[in-house]
Amino acid sequence: MANGQWYPQEWPALIRALAEGTLTPVTPRRAATVMLLKDTDAGPAVHMLRRRASMAFAGGAYAYPGGGVDPRDDDHHIRWAGPTRAWWADRLGVDETTAAQAIVCAAVRETYEEAGVLLAGPTPDSVVGDTTGDDWEADRAALVARDLSFAQFLERRGLVLRSDLLGAWTRWITPEFEPRRYDTWFFVAALPEGQRTRNVSTEADRTVWTAPADAAASYDKGELLMMPPTIATLRQLSPYATAAAALAATPDRDMTPVLAKARLEDDEIVLSWPGHDEFTKHIPTGGA
Repeated sequence: MANGQWYPQEWPALIRALAEGTLTPVTPRRAATVMLLKDTDAGPAVHMLRRRASMAFAGGAYAYPGGGVDPRDDDHHIRWAGPTRAWWADRLGVDETTAAQAIVCAAVRETYEEAGVLLAGPTPDSVVGDTTGDDWEADRAALVARDLSFAQFLERRGLVLRSDLLGAWTRWITPEFEPRRYDTWFFVAALPEGQRTRNVSTEADRTVWTAPADAAASYDKGELLMMPPTIATLRQLSPYATAAAALAATPDRDMTPVLAKARLEDDEIVLSWPGHDEFTKHIPTGGA
């Protein structure tokens, strides 16, 4: 391929099955992912991880820390700083404040689980410092194993979730023909002072800090494999000179979900993502 677009070989067959009515789309699972930024002398860098090649979904692709929403976090009262849950529900396009809380919790939890960075503190205007101790690691492992919900973790630690440190950036939904589907909210956040990222994800074999434009250039050369939402967000981040500038831009970001469309046209399948022409593919009906 000319670039590093993640494109499973089974997609044409799945698309044909969907068009013929023999494939029933699965309901997408709600998820959240965070583009963690830090300022460098050359401009902001974003934290990325490479998914292990053995992963069933997007193995070998570069992505951001992220994962599914835990329903246990939707109605448990937690200490909360920043915009209200009602504000977040409106911003994220969900009907209930409990759903908004769970999505924001997922963003903060996954950043902690996969990067060791925690957007929470003992007070509404603070964040924790070093989270590398054995006791912190035991809690992080319990979160990964789902032995502990994030709401329970915050309560036990006496921590306030800092929703004000997050900005909602975009929303993508996995195509209807994919067997593993996610309705994913993308957030941006700045690396808190005093904290550092660690390669602690069980799903990743490499982590990097990279300038968005550099990562996009490597994708264009076919050197880095990425899913469409990853490269799209990297291109969107590239113009910003600082992490604060990217965060300041989030209130004006369009959160209309991006969902791939597949249609039969003459002797080929046309696969497209609305608003993102670079990902359009024309697939012969006989195969990839």
